[in-house]
Amino acid sequence: MTNTTATVGTIEHIDPNLIVVEANVRSEAALGREFVASIKANGVLTPILARRDDQGNIIVRAGQRRTLAAREAGLVTIPAYIVAADETTVERIVQQMAENDHREAVTDADRVAAFQQLAFEGLTPAVIAKRLGSKPATVKAGIAVAENAVAASAIVSHSLTLDQAATLIEFEGDDETVSVLIDIATTAPEKFAHAAQRARDEARIESIKATATADLIERGYEILDRDRGSYETDYVSISYLSTAADEQVTVQHLTDAVGRAAYVYAYASSDTVFVRYYLKDPKAAGFRKSSGSGASSGPMTDDEKAERKTLIANNKAWASAEIVRREWLAEFLSRKTLPKNTAKAIALGLTVHHSVVGKANQNGNVLAHTLLGLERANYWSADKLSALVEHSPTKAQHVTLAIVLAGIEDSTSKETWRYPDAHSARYFEQLAAWGYNLSEVEQIVINTVAEKVATKETEANAATVTQD
Repeated sequence: MTNTTATVGTIEHIDPNLIVVEANVRSEAALGREFVASIKANGVLTPILARRDDQGNIIVRAGQRRTLAAREAGLVTIPAYIVAADETTVERIVQQMAENDHREAVTDADRVAAFQQLAFEGLTPAVIAKRLGSKPATVKAGIAVAENAVAASAIVSHSLTLDQAATLIEFEGDDETVSVLIDIATTAPEKFAHAAQRARDEARIESIKATATADLIERGYEILDRDRGSYETDYVSISYLSTAADEQVTVQHLTDAVGRAAYVYAYASSDTVFVRYYLKDPKAAGFRKSSGSGASSGPMTDDEKAERKTLIANNKAWASAEIVRREWLAEFLSRKTLPKNTAKAIALGLTVHHSVVGKANQNGNVLAHTLLGLERANYWSADKLSALVEHSPTKAQHVTLAIVLAGIEDSTSKETWRYPDAHSARYFEQLAAWGYNLSEVEQIVINTVAEKVATKETEANAATVTQD
């Protein structure tokens, strides 16, 4: 893309309360306490980028968080680099984008730069989208990338796509995760969506665990870094303890107990935090072991520990993959044209997978509605699939395929990778053939079934040789 000539602006010191912060550029601005404190102590050191509209209003284009933090910190003025709107510049950028797209598609980095420059000139994301033939959501994402130092650098330095760069913004401040995602985007881009979702799930889990942990610490609990087995003696689970009155020890009994401890954990598939409670010295706390409790089967072997670690990791990976897969299915079903083998896939779905598809239909096939962007809370709410077909007959095949895929998809769970069968393998093979990038845990389903088939064939061949 040909570079545009930069518009010369001026530095002015403006009352942050008089600066217009447009919500359509950045829908949400997280202001941490440390960030606001820094602004209050040091002021805004880097001028915000802004423009002056026809009415003389100053509108921020880059520096929304600095402006909002300055307001909260009570600053009288902040420095602003003011660029006047210039329709000539707008036309030049639009024409250059059109010419380059006709000649050779511009990179996402060039596209982001164009979005930002047009925003500087006063165009809203909706107007930019209309002028460039893009989607408003794409323009908003592009402007967000341009305003974020890490994302803006990564999209240029590592040739990331706009979607990939926009994803990095979610992990601002988590340098390790950002580095891992950039590496995956550049070396194995087909795995990026799954890696990003796993990172989101891990961040969400750590966040809710942190909240629960802080509360427990405030209540005087020691936080354990791992769970304890029944054979371990350094901490004893309260499920094995009784009070002097021979009652089961509960959390309520631990309010002032000496040596109380807790292990906090959560699952990727839920927002619920779970806590297991322990005591370091039950006797000192006034409790005793329940009769017959605490039976030990001995410590886990190294192989058992490794197996459990793999189980936990794959269960987490499956929960993340399910989110990515269902988002892909929704996008797939929104396409105007379905694959040529759709009719065959539907026929196989209604025969090979008739049991799970039928069960889903009996329960209202809520997932089919969801994948098609229709709301249906449960079996008792009105079915909207038939209404969609009545209203848009050309969507009949889309609806039928959605019913089949949703039925099969709804039958999958973390047990699918643990106990894969030929039907599940067929389903994932079909998704992969349609362009879905399987995660490693989903690939296990296909590989395990293939290995079983190969083993049976080998055994059958060996039996034939023996008979001969």
